[in-house]
Amino acid sequence: MVRKSDLFWSFFKVGTFTIGGGYAMIPLMQSELVERHGWLGEEEFLDDVALAQSMPGVFAVNMAAMTGYRLRRLGGAAAAIAGNVLMPIVFILLLATVFRAFGDNVYVQRVFMGLRPCVVALIAAPVFNMARSAKVAWSNAWIPAASAAAVWLLGVNPVLVVLAAAAGGWLWWRVAKGGRP
Repeated sequence: MVRKSDLFWSFFKVGTFTIGGGYAMIPLMQSELVERHGWLGEEEFLDDVALAQSMPGVFAVNMAAMTGYRLRRLGGAAAAIAGNVLMPIVFILLLATVFRAFGDNVYVQRVFMGLRPCVVALIAAPVFNMARSAKVAWSNAWIPAASAAAVWLLGVNPVLVVLAAAAGGWLWWRVAKGGRP
């Protein structure tokens, strides 16, 4: 049985050592939850990522809550959430205090500019890993590319893109699979 303290410390690590927010946490979460501890299988992890993305609220907190609840019910969810948010809250408070005093400093601005490409890479890496794990074919690569182009280049509301993707997935399931899972 998974101990609540183990959940706390695993999500504490994720929250402490990830720069860039929720999506940048995916590789460390996958490493901790799937590879290191084996608490979730690859399919369960991918399902939880998809569900956490579709729920309102902060992605990382949604993942912590779902994983903790799956493994230890309400107490596990509370432990995972507490571990996940503790250090980011401390960092934000410290950063806000320091940034007010040094925000105009050219070196501080350069540090933040240098972090941007790292965050992009941290977000891109799990996208490719999840696509490989979900066995997404290259013939379907046009879907995320078209979605990104619609939002970024054409200014389409992301909610409409998500709704269109959901409708397309449902339609594909009904027609191609005959409505069978």
